[in-house]
Amino acid sequence: MPRPFDLLVIGDANPDVVVGPVPRTPEFGQREQLVDTGRLLMGGSAAITACGAARLGLRVAFAGRVGDDAAGAFVRTVLAGRGVDVSALATDPELPTPLTTVLTHGADRAILTAPGCLAATGPQDVPDRLLAGARHVHAGSFFLMPRLARSLGDLFARARGHGAATSLDTNDDPAQRWEPELLGPVLKFTDLLLPNAAEARALATSLAPGSPPHDVPAAALARLVPLVVVKDGAAGALAHDGAVLTRTAAVPADPVDTVGAGDSFDAGFIAAVLHGLDLPAALSFAAACGALSTRAHGGTAAQPTWDEARAAALTTRPGSHA
Repeated sequence: MPRPFDLLVIGDANPDVVVGPVPRTPEFGQREQLVDTGRLLMGGSAAITACGAARLGLRVAFAGRVGDDAAGAFVRTVLAGRGVDVSALATDPELPTPLTTVLTHGADRAILTAPGCLAATGPQDVPDRLLAGARHVHAGSFFLMPRLARSLGDLFARARGHGAATSLDTNDDPAQRWEPELLGPVLKFTDLLLPNAAEARALATSLAPGSPPHDVPAAALARLVPLVVVKDGAAGALAHDGAVLTRTAAVPADPVDTVGAGDSFDAGFIAAVLHGLDLPAALSFAAACGALSTRAHGGTAAQPTWDEARAAALTTRPGSHA
């Protein structure tokens, strides 16, 4: 019997206020400074991934939490407008919706997040009907939601019990602890790990400290999960399944804004796998999704359709070596 959803995304959803370009160090003392742009956009790693997957044609549901406020209404409206099922997006009666301010400076950015109800997000916000009704379950922003993080291993185990595959993008750890005791129970039930290059190095240092110094982080992490896919910006991306390292070049792009590019990559890779593409093709397709998402400000405005990403993926050159 067909499942109602291709993908369930669990995690964070919030507005992004993107301002810039700003000076490297903003001036305090109540001095008003003008910048070229300021935009209110959809944010949250998990939410951007959900929007990207829906744009690629997947049937997507979202599970998480927002506040009972205007920011929460904005999030709900944007997700639903992109075709994402928000019936499991809970409303916190007390805590506000998270809010992120992104200060851009050239290709770099500073990210300031007020967590709001993120700490209250937990297993109670993930209905079993969605775990049983999706072909794939993905979670993002692991370290921003400690209550959810502690229960994610059980949620992934339940999803796997229903026949779903699982994936995790931890994103950054604001505390820079990369806690193995928190991650270990989750990785036991994770099929696909999706860090960027910096996160992969930090995770490998924390989770596989005995790895040979010449070892690439993906190889070390591939001892813990079946497949590791590492996003590396202009250097492209790579995947390691414990035996073979597969690389793809970046899709040529003249980025307007790189916010959310990694989350769009995640959406692309998951969609490609669910469509039956092999690993090299899925990697190239995901790289195209990440690159094309940078054509406009914010994480969701320029996310590609399936046909756009497939055409752009033809410009990459995947390859493998043991």
